[in-house]
Amino acid sequence: MAGAESSRARGVDRVIAMFRQLHIAQRPMSMRELIEATGAPRSSIYELVTILSEAGLLETSADGSVFFGREMHYYGSDYSTHNDLISRAHQAILALVRKYDETTQLCMLEGNKYTVVLSENSARPFNITSDIGVRVPIPWTATGRLLLGHLSADDIRALIPDEDFVLDNGVRIEFDEFMRDVHDAKEHGYCCTEGLSNAFRLCMAAPIRDRAGFPTAALCFMTARDTNPERRAAMLDDLLQSAKALSDR
Repeated sequence: MAGAESSRARGVDRVIAMFRQLHIAQRPMSMRELIEATGAPRSSIYELVTILSEAGLLETSADGSVFFGREMHYYGSDYSTHNDLISRAHQAILALVRKYDETTQLCMLEGNKYTVVLSENSARPFNITSDIGVRVPIPWTATGRLLLGHLSADDIRALIPDEDFVLDNGVRIEFDEFMRDVHDAKEHGYCCTEGLSNAFRLCMAAPIRDRAGFPTAALCFMTARDTNPERRAAMLDDLLQSAKALSDR
């Protein structure tokens, strides 16, 4: 009995692994790619793809490549419709994009990483964006600094892997420097970072708070570092007001 339960658990783990790899790839993957990416046995991946395709959760193209199926869209739509914050935040984001024509996002922490939950891009030829659902090291973001203010330094050190303090370009963020940023974000009630994960990027993050006043998500602008001070100030003010309106009262 225990062996059967263990086998079923492995099957669920492999389904989750396949979904995660398809999301990371953001494109159809061949069966060989799925097998290599998940490390699962060939026979297991073929069997799971067949079952999930019959259920509409995956679709197989004529060339044999695999991607998410139509049923996944329906489930995602259901989640967006019935999650109050997601639904309201989407409307707030659309309003901010219409006003400023700048990439605007809803961001949250997922375990010990940061992720974009919603994103609407600027219509300008040059826009700055991050992929929805891709897990990014917390120290690379303004949101990460903003959402950790209620934790102690020891809690933060235990939460974030040491390697996550090294940026894409190889530059290391010192822990004490990061903690000063976390403290400043808590004091100011917002966070702005420049040139962290992208040399030309300015990120503004404003907190969305729960009923106890703790920041649980952030509304963010992703724009260029050469944005003039007057426009920055106006964007930040509207971002703060929108985030406040989305917070639980």
